[in-house]
Amino acid sequence: MNRPKISLLMIAMIATLSFHCFSQQAAAKAPEGFTPLFDGTTLKGWKGLVGSPVSRAKMSPEELSKAQAESDARMKSHWHAVDGAIEFDGEHGEQRAGNLCTDKEYGDFELFIDWKVSEGGDSGIYLRGTPQVNIWDTKYEKYKKLQNYKGSGNVYNNQKNPRHALVHADNPVGEWNTFYIRLVGQRLFVKLNGKVVADNIIMENYWERDKPLYRTGAIELQDHSSKVSFKDIYIREIPSNEANDILDSMNTKGFTSIFNGKDFKGWKGPTDEYEVKDGSIVCKPGKGGHIYTEKEYSNFIAKIEFKLPPAGNNGLAIRYPGEGNPHKAGMTEIQILDSEHPQYAKLHPTQYHGSVYGLIPAHRGYLRPTGEWNFQTVTVDESRITVELNGVVILEGDVSKLKESKDGEVYPSSAIKRGHFGFAGHNDAVPLRNIAIRELP
Repeated sequence: MNRPKISLLMIAMIATLSFHCFSQQAAAKAPEGFTPLFDGTTLKGWKGLVGSPVSRAKMSPEELSKAQAESDARMKSHWHAVDGAIEFDGEHGEQRAGNLCTDKEYGDFELFIDWKVSEGGDSGIYLRGTPQVNIWDTKYEKYKKLQNYKGSGNVYNNQKNPRHALVHADNPVGEWNTFYIRLVGQRLFVKLNGKVVADNIIMENYWERDKPLYRTGAIELQDHSSKVSFKDIYIREIPSNEANDILDSMNTKGFTSIFNGKDFKGWKGPTDEYEVKDGSIVCKPGKGGHIYTEKEYSNFIAKIEFKLPPAGNNGLAIRYPGEGNPHKAGMTEIQILDSEHPQYAKLHPTQYHGSVYGLIPAHRGYLRPTGEWNFQTVTVDESRITVELNGVVILEGDVSKLKESKDGEVYPSSAIKRGHFGFAGHNDAVPLRNIAIRELP
């Protein structure tokens, strides 16, 4: 049977309950399920920041070790544990002290953190090493041109996606504030003092604008030339099934299930080569073929969960006419593939997971480990296609603007305006479940 779903209301209630429980218990102990990142008396588990994710990746182990030692020395001169809080003194020598960052890197997580700034203060929380959920004195006149008056909790470095806080929720300068931050994929949700200030917006990669947010990274407290304090810092890593529930709950309006979890009612093609197993569609051993919905679709958003076995291969048929190979007879096929398996090491870039087959390559590195469920949405709007995997936009493209395919000319069928939705089985047991579509105008 299909995996039980957590409703949007339930998730909101859990977040609210967590916030209130935290507010009552933070000073005494971590909320249930959360791990403290600060012991209240030392900076154990924290270190100085070395460069950026891009520059660190270019360093040799020896270079990184030397740079870390130098950064730690600067950090210890200006970051201190004082009266149960982590405090940055706001002072600088010849070099900035640099951010304070966790030893450990995190993927999907929930974070509670209390903070306060001094007059004219400016700081922030870097997530996965990326700037930032902003903190500042929202009454400071010099920051007015930056629209600080809209409030902290804004995603300061976003360019394409929303960046300003939804409401001003800051306490007066010098008083403590509480952030609740949740990051799933690159989708960010922030509460400040109990009020939602960022609601499931896409957090952009500041360091490499042409790439999605990194899959993992450290949490950093920003050195920004002003005194700032942090305390009661707690984190909970979000497991994949829960992350999928959260992502699914973000967009439920208008979706219609196209698979009942029991049989192939509403489907056509060689359904005898597939079976329904534990609420999922699965190719029978050594079988496959293209199965597809009886109904045709033009513009739509499809959402689906899938689980890859090692070297698993399948695909999503988009605007499929009912015969032929989806990528040559229909608009396209969106790859479902264990991209990092050694047997696929030499594929064309447009053949890896999430790619518009033969036409547009997807960003790699965002699949969950084999054996875990992934959550994916595919948006088809006229000639534009967007693929979001586990909360990360791994592909955005317009097939009408392409000049060539991996095989030479662009496939004429890519201009098809309407067709069936389906699967392109390749003899592998790739379970597919919780399949729904919302038609667009």
